[in-house]
Amino acid sequence: MEFKAVRGVEDLIPPESEKFEKVVETFKNVVNKAGFREVILPIFEEAGLFSRSVGETTDIVQKEMYVFEDKGGRVIALRPEGTASAVRAYIEHGVFAKEPFTKWFYVGPMFRFERPQAGRKRQFFQAGCEVFGLSSPGADAEVIKVACDILKALKIDYSLELNSIGCEKCRSEYKRALIEFLESRKEKLCEDCIKRFERNPLRVLDCKVETCQNIVAEAPKITDFLCNECSEHFEKLKEYLALLDVKFVENPFLVRGLDYYTKTVFEFKSKKLGAQSTILAGGRYDKLVSQLGGPETPALGFAMGVDRAMLLLPEIEEKREGIFLVTRGEKAYKEGLKLLRLLREKGFRVEIDHRQGSFKAQMKAADRVKAKYVVIIGESEVEEGFFSFKELETGKQERVENIEALIARF
Repeated sequence: MEFKAVRGVEDLIPPESEKFEKVVETFKNVVNKAGFREVILPIFEEAGLFSRSVGETTDIVQKEMYVFEDKGGRVIALRPEGTASAVRAYIEHGVFAKEPFTKWFYVGPMFRFERPQAGRKRQFFQAGCEVFGLSSPGADAEVIKVACDILKALKIDYSLELNSIGCEKCRSEYKRALIEFLESRKEKLCEDCIKRFERNPLRVLDCKVETCQNIVAEAPKITDFLCNECSEHFEKLKEYLALLDVKFVENPFLVRGLDYYTKTVFEFKSKKLGAQSTILAGGRYDKLVSQLGGPETPALGFAMGVDRAMLLLPEIEEKREGIFLVTRGEKAYKEGLKLLRLLREKGFRVEIDHRQGSFKAQMKAADRVKAKYVVIIGESEVEEGFFSFKELETGKQERVENIEALIARF
């Protein structure tokens, strides 16, 4: 019987795995410089954590979560996103009592039962940042700037959309105006949006169906309903972003697909991704910590789709690196093993062809693995105690009399 990867998940083998490492390494380099520290979170949680945080009426909870009952009778969910787990860990470990503010980052797989397509898998990877304890719009601006720096470091072109969805007071007033607007147009909404209208009309703004988007384009703007505090926060944020040289476009209908957001929301998009255009997104969630049992704590963050960033990554130029040992004969092979050990102990990347094939076959193997140097050990090299050293990029070959001289060539 032949086994294949389950639909919606995929293996990452070279060179795709190298692209993955490139994205993650770049992300970590940028966020480390901004003072974020890594947190490693479990990939499954109690299902109630996500229904409470993400929202009972969201598509994620209604349609997309992988939920199962374990052998202990607990209802478990594979995490569909990272923020809820980070908040749970922040509360559980009492971090709020130890630090005035906290800056975390995480990288890992998430799971959603969606129709697989380019940029959308059932297992996908996110790299995210979360900040706890800061309410200033300056913190929002810095977090957005960090997101910009990540995408710039990856050489990914993007556009940034920005909005404020206000606080509970703002949204309740806006919700009434939106319901009034949608009531006469309800029959034209898609089937999902008719249900959203009954449960949470704000979700209609996040619909990707063209007919619904056309209706939403004429809807009242939430920014016209912001209270003084939320309006001031948004204006200050835009002022600080300008100081940080962050370019953005205001999108008054941007709400994001999760219920926990307050005030600032943002999305980084790329036209090259087509329908799944969002690469990185986030916002502020000032009520989530208290909703999950912690103290009132302002917070914000974002998550980047690693898989989507990989689709936009420029082709990685394969550089030759490392040393390949070509041996001829058993004595030479044994000398090669000793040299392998010595060079690796000194920190070099070294490979040897254990098949001991022909000289031509071993040189082909060295070229295939993109080695930079080849050290040839044959019968004459063993008998006379020297090495033949070749640089594959130039084809230059020379005789090297001892190990010290050989190491000096690398």
